[in-house]
Amino acid sequence: MSITPPQPPPSWSHSAEDITVLTEQFITANRGVQDKVAALAPKDCNFTSVFVALAEADARFDSGTEPLTFYQNVSPPKELRDASNKAESLLRQFGVDSSMRVDVYQAKVAAKKNLVESGEWEKMLPEEKRLVDKMILDGTRAGLALPEDKRTELTTLKKELSQVCLDFSKNFNEENGVITFTQEELKGVPKDVISGYTKRTEDGKEVYDVTYKTPDIFPIFKFAENPETRRRAQEGHESRLAVNVPLLNKALDLRRQIAALLGYDTWADYVTEEKMVKSGKNVENFLNDLEDKLRPVGLKERETLLALKKREHEEKGLPFDGEFYIWDYRYYDRKFIEESLKLDDMLVKEYFPVAVVVPTILSIYQKLLGVRFEEIQGSTWHPDVQQFAVWEKDAKDDSGFVGYCYLDLFPRASKYSHAAVWPLLPGYELPDGKRHYPIAAMVANLAKPTPEKPALMRHDDVVTFFHEMGHVFHGLLSRTKFARFHGTSVARDFVEAPSQMLENWCWEPKVLEQMSSHYERKEPLTPELIEKIVQSRYVNVGLFYLRQLFFAKFDLKVHTDKQSEDYTELWNSLREKISLVKAKKPCPGQGTFGHITGGYDAGYYGYTYSLVFAADMYDTVFRADPLDPARGKQYREKILRPGGSREETESLKDFLGREPNSDAFLRELFGTLPKYNL
Repeated sequence: MSITPPQPPPSWSHSAEDITVLTEQFITANRGVQDKVAALAPKDCNFTSVFVALAEADARFDSGTEPLTFYQNVSPPKELRDASNKAESLLRQFGVDSSMRVDVYQAKVAAKKNLVESGEWEKMLPEEKRLVDKMILDGTRAGLALPEDKRTELTTLKKELSQVCLDFSKNFNEENGVITFTQEELKGVPKDVISGYTKRTEDGKEVYDVTYKTPDIFPIFKFAENPETRRRAQEGHESRLAVNVPLLNKALDLRRQIAALLGYDTWADYVTEEKMVKSGKNVENFLNDLEDKLRPVGLKERETLLALKKREHEEKGLPFDGEFYIWDYRYYDRKFIEESLKLDDMLVKEYFPVAVVVPTILSIYQKLLGVRFEEIQGSTWHPDVQQFAVWEKDAKDDSGFVGYCYLDLFPRASKYSHAAVWPLLPGYELPDGKRHYPIAAMVANLAKPTPEKPALMRHDDVVTFFHEMGHVFHGLLSRTKFARFHGTSVARDFVEAPSQMLENWCWEPKVLEQMSSHYERKEPLTPELIEKIVQSRYVNVGLFYLRQLFFAKFDLKVHTDKQSEDYTELWNSLREKISLVKAKKPCPGQGTFGHITGGYDAGYYGYTYSLVFAADMYDTVFRADPLDPARGKQYREKILRPGGSREETESLKDFLGREPNSDAFLRELFGTLPKYNL
C-alpha cells in the first residue's frame, strides 16, 4: 500500500531570480531573529528565548538556503549556477556578519549564566546542554571576546577568505579543459573508453579530445602504454587549475592572519580544537608515526614496480632512466595486479553494470538498516536524477517516514566532477513536537553507456558508491532534537569513519557475488575472480597510503608554517619525498587540491585518522556477519542515530563496548604491529 509522506518533496523549479530573491528573504528573516535575541534584557535571556530561538531560526534558514546553493553543482543552465554561486557568496558574507555579532553572543552568555544560577542547568537534557556550550564556543572562536577594532579587522579578513574559497571551488566546477591525443598515442586505453572521447580531424589526422574529468583521464593514467602519453596527461591534469594558485596563496595568508588575531599559534591549532584529535601537534605525531611504518613498505613496493617498468621498457625498446615517475604509479600498479593476481580491471568491470549494482547496493543497505526505498516521480534538477521516498521497512502509516534521497549519478557538462553527498535538508524536531524530515542528495560521475556496452562500473567505482551511500544513510537515519547535530554534523575527523567502515562490504565475497552480474551472461563473479579482487585490496598499500600522507602533510604544513613559500615547489618536493614518485617538471598541483578550500583545511589527515575507527568498528562488530540486520540495527542506533549530539568517542564506546584502538587498522595494513595511541 502507498502511504503519503508527511512532508512533500521540494520543488526544483526555481528561476535565477527566485534564487536571489529567496536568499535575501531568508537572510532578512534570520537577521530578524538575531535582532530580537540581541534586544533581550539580560534577565529575560533563557534557554527558550535565546538558544531555542536561534537554533530554530538556523534550521529554517539552512533548510531554505541549502537547496538554492546546491544548484551551482548540478544545474545545466549557467544562469542558475551563477545565481546559486552568488547566493552562496551572499550567505557566506551574512554568515561572517552573524558570527561577529557581539550583542547575540552576550545574550547567549547571559542565558547560560541564568540557567546555571537558577538550577535549570541540572535539569536539562545532554543534547540541550551541548547546544548551549557549542553556541557559546562559536562566539569565542569567532573572536567575540576581542576588543572592537580587532573584531572589525577579523570580519574583513573572514569575508575576504570566504570569497577566495568560493572562487577556488567555482574554478573547479567550471573547469572544462581538454588534452588531445592521436589513436596511436592512446594505445592500451580500452576501446569503450576511447569511444566516449570527442573525435575530430586536425591537419588531416583523426584526434581525440580528452577532458580532465575522472572517467576520461584516469583510464589514460592506468592503461596508456606510451609513457609520454601518460606524462602529458598527468602534467595537463595537474596544471588544469593553475588559475587557483594565487587564490590558495591568498587563502593561506588570510588564515595565518585570522589565527594570529584569535590568539592561536597556527590555523591547524584553531581548526583541530573542535575535532577528535584536538591539536596540530597531535596530527603531526599521528602522520609521522604512520609514515615511519609505511615508508619501508612503500620502498619495497616501488622496487617491485620499478623492476616491472625496466622489464617492459627493455621489451619495447624504450629508454629507461631508473626513475619511478608519478605517471608510472597507476599504470604499473595495475600491471602488477594483473600479472601477480592475473586480475584484469576491465574484465571485472564487465560484472558491474550500473543498472544492476545501484539497485543491489540500495537493497543491501535497506536490509541491513531496516528501511525501504520507493522511487517517486517528482520534480528534480535534471531528467537523469532518481528520487526516492525512504520509509522504515515495516511502516504502516506516515509515522514510518524517514526522508527523501536523490541520486544524480552520471557526468554532464558543468556538473560537480567527483562523488559527494549533500545534506539538502536536516532532520530535527519542530516547535510543535512533529518532525522535519531530512533529504540527502548523492552526486556521482559513473561512466555512461557506450554504443557497444551498457554503463559499467570499475570495482573502485563500486567502493566509492558504497562509501557515499554511507553518508546518505548517516543523513537519513540520524535522529536529533536540533538540526545543528543532525547526521554528518560530527567532528570532521570522524565524519568519514561510518562510510569508510561500509567500504568493507565491497571486499566481502558474499556481497561481491550478490552485486555482480556480467552484462552479457548475467552470471555473478566467479569464486576465483572474487578471491583475486579481495587479494588486490592490500597490494601496494604502502604506496597508496604514502600518497594519502603526502596530501595530509602538505595540508598540515601550509597551515602550520608562519610564512608563505613557493607552494608549487613544496607540492612537488614533498610528494617526491613522501610518496616516493618523481616528476619531470613542477606542476601547480596545489591548485587542484579542492579539499583545502572546501572544508578540509588542516583536516585532510582526517581521512586516514578516521580509518582507524572504521577498521575498529568493522572488525569488532560486523566482520563475523556483515549482512546481519541485528548488527545493522546496533550500528544505526549507536553511531548513525546520535549524529553529533554527543561526543564521538561516546558513540564509539557505546558501539564497541570499549575505548577505540588502532589494532584492527594496523593488522589490516601490516599484519600485527605495536599500536599507537589515538
